[in-house]
Amino acid sequence: DAAATATRAAWLDVCDIADLEVERGRAALIGEAQLALFLLHDGRVHAVSNVDPYSGAAVMSRGIVGTREGIPTVASPMFKQVFDLRTGLCLDTQGKDALALRVWPAAVDDAGRVLVRWKDAS
Repeated sequence: DAAATATRAAWLDVCDIADLEVERGRAALIGEAQLALFLLHDGRVHAVSNVDPYSGAAVMSRGIVGTREGIPTVASPMFKQVFDLRTGLCLDTQGKDALALRVWPAAVDDAGRVLVRWKDAS
């Protein structure tokens, strides 16, 4: 079925779940896009831009993972802005204009492979 094939093609195999550590980020390069992958204690994986929108540095995979009122977050190691891992929205701008991280849907398949839903990196 063409729709099922198109759906499968939209998901890219990025790595094995064993390549990720709980609450430790890992960087991945897809084309020219740098992603930061985060495995949480509940087994969910989040994929966000590795580029900190405030500094422009590719450091988000080194950010500090936490929660804020039940929301999974990552704090930038540069200026400490805190981002929602689900939406990319900045929850704590540290007095600056609100910026956001790009997010991609992520999943783990039955074989333990981390998949990212990918259309393009722009």
